[in-house]
Amino acid sequence: MANILVIDDERAIRNVLKEILSNEGYKVDEAVDGEEGYAKFLNNNYNLVLCDIKMPKMDGIEFLQKANATNPDVPIIVISGHGNIETAVDAVKKGAFDYISKPPDLNRLLITIRNAMDKNNLVKETKVLKRKVTKVQEIIGESAAIKKILDTIEKVAVTDARVLVTGENGSGKELVARWLHEKSNRNNNQIVEVNCAAIPGELIESELFGHEKGSFTSAIKQRIGKFEQANGGTLFLDEIGDMSLSAQAKVLRALQEGKITRVGGDKEISVDVRVVAATNKNLLKEVEAKNFRLDLYHRLGVILIHVPSLNERRDDIPLLVDKFLKDIAVEYGQQPKTIDAEALAKLQNHNWTGNIRELRNVVERLIILSGKTITVNDIDSYVLLN
Repeated sequence: MANILVIDDERAIRNVLKEILSNEGYKVDEAVDGEEGYAKFLNNNYNLVLCDIKMPKMDGIEFLQKANATNPDVPIIVISGHGNIETAVDAVKKGAFDYISKPPDLNRLLITIRNAMDKNNLVKETKVLKRKVTKVQEIIGESAAIKKILDTIEKVAVTDARVLVTGENGSGKELVARWLHEKSNRNNNQIVEVNCAAIPGELIESELFGHEKGSFTSAIKQRIGKFEQANGGTLFLDEIGDMSLSAQAKVLRALQEGKITRVGGDKEISVDVRVVAATNKNLLKEVEAKNFRLDLYHRLGVILIHVPSLNERRDDIPLLVDKFLKDIAVEYGQQPKTIDAEALAKLQNHNWTGNIRELRNVVERLIILSGKTITVNDIDSYVLLN
């Protein structure tokens, strides 16, 4: 049953609306002014709000702005007298779903409410589907190092502090970056990833900041860079230790001023981006070797998170193996296989030079080549042990 909040200082209007909506099967709460209505809005989960414009204490426009700032997903229909039509139209421009004139026309009222509910349901379904498609994998582990990482993510994610994630290749640095974004206030916008090691030095500036048409030989059209694409969200600079010094200088300026300039352009473009960087290199040693700017290191490293290698967290291997057995079985559309204790112990003693990425590949190989239960003989046959 949908729950509707009716806010109006006229008792007669409230009574009429409550009777009409209750007969249609809606649960209805009432409030006599915007102040009381906002208090109820904060403490209840409403599917829709009907709100008068002219009210004491807090008018409908102020309520609309506060409610939208608190929960923009709840549609608000404003109710206006004939003298308030211009204000009502202005309210729609500010985020109201629609407006209804007093006295309310029954058919138009119910149609508007149904339309608002339908739109709201579609928005919710879209968000659910989007989250299913882009669902972030869990960070698996109970070791002290992993618990420290999870605790740091919880504390840091809700801020805009820049984070530098360090660790070996395949250890899970990207996953840490994605959880920092997922738990942040920016998660309605996207996280944009740039692999600095995979982009040639002469193209990295265009990749990050975009370029104008004709700015260089192959620039046949304007291009929007990753900073602009990530506006309002998170920019993940992976393997930043491989970025050219020229690009480092421009990234530093973007972080300092919140502005970028496209290659070949002269217009400054404001960007609101939270930057998370990652590297498998010791950046302080890179600074000593004059390969990395010290000022950029300090800009990026407000929060430092080190992801341990798999060899440093062997106690987490049983949990990871169990997770991969289940996930890969789902991908293949088959029942999960089991692994016996001796085989699991042998995996724990393996030298995991490729870290979690290597472990997942090994588990997938064992699922394909082994029987219903993975044994130590399977480990000996299909995994190269040191």
